[in-house]
Amino acid sequence: MATVVDLFTYPVKGCAGTPLDSTHLTPAGLAHDRSFMVVSTDGVYRTQRRDPRLALVRPTISADGGRLTLASAERGSGDGGDGVHGGDGVRGGEDELHLDVTTSAPRRDVDLFGATFQGIDQGEEAAAWLSDFLGVPSRLVRVPPEHDRKTDGLTPGTSGYADSSAVHLLSRASLTHLHARMAERGAPPLAMDRFRPNIVIDSRPGERPGEDWAAAPHAEDRIRRMTIGAADLGYTKLAVRCAVTLVDQEAGARGGPEPLRTLAGYRRAAGGGVVFGAKFSVVRPGKLSVGDEVAVEEWGDAEA
Repeated sequence: MATVVDLFTYPVKGCAGTPLDSTHLTPAGLAHDRSFMVVSTDGVYRTQRRDPRLALVRPTISADGGRLTLASAERGSGDGGDGVHGGDGVRGGEDELHLDVTTSAPRRDVDLFGATFQGIDQGEEAAAWLSDFLGVPSRLVRVPPEHDRKTDGLTPGTSGYADSSAVHLLSRASLTHLHARMAERGAPPLAMDRFRPNIVIDSRPGERPGEDWAAAPHAEDRIRRMTIGAADLGYTKLAVRCAVTLVDQEAGARGGPEPLRTLAGYRRAAGGGVVFGAKFSVVRPGKLSVGDEVAVEEWGDAEA
């Protein structure tokens, strides 16, 4: 057995994550995960690959998904006591925007990795706030309720605006092993947020030697079916890493060649690409909490 030690949802694709104590795992992933996306005025998705300042946007969303707050990590947050009303949003100074989410506005085409989906534009207030903060004209869109995206992999599923599968899982043992490899190069350790996982797992306290599969680096690569809390998940693919891992999530800027430089030396998938962590589809939705046990029902062979 292993346990869940961290849960993160990312309400706005590319922006900072929100740590959770518990949440509901929906067919499309953790509640509200990647349900919003920042796009260009032409509807093309924005990502930290090109816009690393997205990492400094701290979104929070109400439990019912009806109220979204965008806060600037760079300038701090707070309404300054003089919030200005405009459109459907309320701006608290220049650092924070409180937005009433709309699902009834007209749909528009949006581009995600060359595929066309639909998005609901969240209005001028959100567009102005994001354009000002990122320094490029931008809009904010939400996944429509009728969104029906199919994701590929060993266990097909669905997701919102995530890169691919609904859930990204990573173990602390994998990160510890990476840090050891980086230390051999004289590189300092990196925070877990460089990899933007949804679920982080670790060994269960008191596990007996020989039964502690979660202590082995990259054990998550071999999981094919598992139960966490009230939910079941099925393996889809390994997580191929990109330039987002180079972005210092606290600074909103690229921080050097790690971890890709080190990962390229020992974590190349047979089909190509540098991999770290695994992705899963939701087979059975249910509640997840930090402290839940991870029960693996089926194992397979690692693909890297």
